[in-house]
Amino acid sequence: MRIERPEPAIAVLTLDAPAARNALSRRMIAALDAAIADLSREPDVAAIVLAAAGPVYSSGHDLKELTLHRADADGGRAFYEETMRACASLMQAIVKSPKPVIAAVQGVATAAGCQLVATCDLAVAAETAAFATPGVNIGLFCSTPMVALSRNVSRKQAMEMLLLGEMLSAEDAARYGLVNRVVAPERVVDEALAMARIIAAKSKATVAIGKEAFYRQLEAPLAEAYDYAAGVMVENMMQADAAEGIGAFVEKRPPVWKD
Repeated sequence: MRIERPEPAIAVLTLDAPAARNALSRRMIAALDAAIADLSREPDVAAIVLAAAGPVYSSGHDLKELTLHRADADGGRAFYEETMRACASLMQAIVKSPKPVIAAVQGVATAAGCQLVATCDLAVAAETAAFATPGVNIGLFCSTPMVALSRNVSRKQAMEMLLLGEMLSAEDAARYGLVNRVVAPERVVDEALAMARIIAAKSKATVAIGKEAFYRQLEAPLAEAYDYAAGVMVENMMQADAAEGIGAFVEKRPPVWKD
């Protein structure tokens, strides 16, 4: 994996195992998890772009690695348990990171690779990108990818992807709500960086508050969600950046964020 800082406030993580189709091996999961954790703690980082090298964004779990462990004494159960739990932990780390994570999808994203795209806060896809949760085709239902997928697209659309296991075009992925924007292949990373720059111009504290609140209220009943969000708004109003931003708006001047 490559970690680059093209601009002070923006980090780019690039999955860099194209020969292995950027599969989420245990090693790749651990490296990505560590990188997200490190960047989440960096005060200067405002946004993270998650890109990939080669024609495949990520093919999902490394099936060769998983198959190899069938020779283990327990038939691979312990390894499968560790792998699936580690992947689930990675996905949750992306959601819990105070930094918005933007997927820049240049190629095919399948199974846990599609899950990775669905987990990111925003996603830009190339016109030639494609998405699928094809586990059903090989006898392994995409149960963990289903968690992120079903929180991004409608139930019927999610079930269609999960039950049919067919490839979804970038345009259909945008229509379904799996990705935000579809652009020419050569513009994918640039478009993701452009979105990251817009985010970087905001108050980091406010963005962090908002991201956490978004995911927390999403799972709550309506009344509970409003009660929680109202409390968040009050706490946000008490912050220095809210006073500065509102004051700047009233005074018709650019805000100067504390962070």
